[in-house]
Amino acid sequence: MGYRFRDTGLLTSALTHSSYANENKKSGSVSNERLEFLGDSVLGMTVATLIYEGRPKMPEGQMTKLRAELVCEKSLSALAAALGLGDCLLLGRGEEKGGGRERPSILADAFEAILAAMYLDGGFVPVRRLITEHFALDTERMQIENSDYKTALQEIVQEKNGQVLSYHVTNESGPDHLKSFDVEVSLNGVRIGQGTGRSKKEAEQEAAKSALETERKDSLA
Repeated sequence: MGYRFRDTGLLTSALTHSSYANENKKSGSVSNERLEFLGDSVLGMTVATLIYEGRPKMPEGQMTKLRAELVCEKSLSALAAALGLGDCLLLGRGEEKGGGRERPSILADAFEAILAAMYLDGGFVPVRRLITEHFALDTERMQIENSDYKTALQEIVQEKNGQVLSYHVTNESGPDHLKSFDVEVSLNGVRIGQGTGRSKKEAEQEAAKSALETERKDSLA
């Protein structure tokens, strides 16, 4: 992870699951639950800052959606697995037998706890470095892959008053059971994207995606 702890006790606590702590109370083991609580806020603030700085034209609604995608359990657990955190966890016997080292919720919680431990040990600088270097903060890709393209396009257009966004079917082809639709999306009467789909809805989404992916995107707002 590129960070060396001065207080290794924080690192141990971050990797200690509640199942292990409950089985080893006499040894004074402390679970990572409190660190996870703090880490959730540390992660949210850091990711929000990076999105704010890296996407100056992105509207608030899209920023909120993107942050949620980046800090969701699926994203965090995948990163924790890539960093090998599962192999380092202290688990109780039941969790060990039940595959706890690969359980997404446990991995995601451990990652948040690690961030909190790093923050307490060395401040925000190492946390930001870890997220920037290892979090794969590919906001452009995630926006394109995971967004409702029509909503994303509409939110960008709405940044200016008086903008009119419209979709038009330009062609229908194929038999009824295998229809294909071509759709154009226009801004103030000027075509900015086009798409094809098996339904009008799918074609409209593809047209909006086309508009977002082109160079016109920077001039939409």
